[in-house]
Amino acid sequence: MKESKQLLFKFKNLKNYNIDDFFVSESNFFAFNLVLNWPNWGKNILNIYGEKYSGKSHLSVIFQKKFGANKIDAKNLNDNFLTEFKTHQNLIIENFDENIHEKNMYSLINVVDRDNKFILINSITPINQMNIKLKDLISRLNNCIFAKINNPDDDLIYAILIKNFSDKQLQIKKKYIEYIIKNIDRSYEKIYEFINKIDQTSLKKKRPIDLKIIKEVLKK
Repeated sequence: MKESKQLLFKFKNLKNYNIDDFFVSESNFFAFNLVLNWPNWGKNILNIYGEKYSGKSHLSVIFQKKFGANKIDAKNLNDNFLTEFKTHQNLIIENFDENIHEKNMYSLINVVDRDNKFILINSITPINQMNIKLKDLISRLNNCIFAKINNPDDDLIYAILIKNFSDKQLQIKKKYIEYIIKNIDRSYEKIYEFINKIDQTSLKKKRPIDLKIIKEVLKK
């Protein structure tokens, strides 16, 4: 793990989703770089995929603030929205999954191709690997740029821990953070689950976080 002062900066509230709050590492650099380099994607649809809590929504807000975009949850993709989208250059579709309205999605991509619009799609798995029944839509979903957010590396885990402990006003020694990094599951969901559990455990026991508490929570 790099010894870097940059990892120790004071984060703002993550709910603000500012660009300065997004810690870039090898795990997410490709997706982050693509978002900032719109419209030079090479294609009109960018699919950013990765597990829950990996930062997909954060990147969406960065894109929305920087370039302007209409945003919709995939489950709300209806006929009325198709008409509304014609007045926007960019669209963000959050939580894309196999329950998407396939005909509406196909119509949306036709609008994108015809009017040179752009879509940023967030999903847990790549959209071209989902169980889509409409054959014409399948071929269109293959013609996208795919950017995976990989499991967090040491630097990113360090940044996530520092930020969230700071938000919760929890003090923890650096050597304990390094111990956590070596022993925690490489999963965004598991990391956030650990942070919440250790906060609850520390409050319940009414004592600062120490190695004993850390080991106890990691075992759970």
